[in-house]
Amino acid sequence: MRRRTPPPPAPLAQRHGVDPVRVRLPAAGPWATVREHLVERLSGAGPGTVEAMFAAGRFVGADGRAVAADAPYEPGMYVWFHRDLPPEVPVPFALEVVYRDEHVVVADKPHFLATTPRGGHVTETALARLRRELDEPGLGAAHRLDRLTAGLVLFTVRPAERGAYQSLFRDRRVHKEYEAIAPYAPALALPRTVRSRILKERGVLAARQVEGEPNAVSRVELTEHRPAGPTGAPALGRYRLVPATGQTHQLRVHMSALGVPILGDPLYPEVAAPVPAGDFRRPLQLLARELAFTDPVTGREHRFLSGRTLGAWAAYEEWAGRQ
Repeated sequence: MRRRTPPPPAPLAQRHGVDPVRVRLPAAGPWATVREHLVERLSGAGPGTVEAMFAAGRFVGADGRAVAADAPYEPGMYVWFHRDLPPEVPVPFALEVVYRDEHVVVADKPHFLATTPRGGHVTETALARLRRELDEPGLGAAHRLDRLTAGLVLFTVRPAERGAYQSLFRDRRVHKEYEAIAPYAPALALPRTVRSRILKERGVLAARQVEGEPNAVSRVELTEHRPAGPTGAPALGRYRLVPATGQTHQLRVHMSALGVPILGDPLYPEVAAPVPAGDFRRPLQLLARELAFTDPVTGREHRFLSGRTLGAWAAYEEWAGRQ
């Protein structure tokens, strides 16, 4: 089996904690020049954008030199460039570091902050923030949390070790516990283990359960509950969720299927209208509370706890925006 040759190191430094984009030219194609290929490949950038980037010398090769617009097409050639960063509304909540050593960083992520750059969330992400604040350009995410979910995320310091930590999550050797606030349903028999098959289609916001062999397993427990309040607050439950698998939106799908959708969920049981950028009200009441694993590099036993609280349980009226 042939080993894949790793790409050369990026000749461009990060900007605002964000890596340059790397493009490898296909092995074959109809293009005579690098420009022709990039105009086609980056067609979503808008008319004239690629030409303007060539004129400004923003495309560079492995040697760090600008690639000329008329440079001949070379199969397998690498080209790097920085995208124009979209305007982003700052997420006005702190990103706390709960542990740091020479191998890993464990951060306690707030609601509304994406884990890694994607779509319209680039500089306002946990990864970009930590790279800037800790001066750790090699930092990478070992796994991800949904943007709307708060709690513990593991990052790796050394790129060469990232695969070892990512394999912990791939091989289910990480113990994860979540906390959620959702309606209290006296008739719902808990604890229970939910097993289902979840399908998440590209371009569709919400995942769904389908027939077939289960690929998603979650343990759901009720840890405490409180009755409806005199000012209209509903009866609420505080739930402990332990996923055995890691399907997209798994806990949110399972809680909704049980008839107790997590408070503040804009997708389950129904997709809500999008909120304006900068609207940080009613965060999803889901928190990655605990993360435990054996360090694959050092052999240390790690167990981390989030210091965050869920607003709907601590002060429902304030979370709901009634005050």
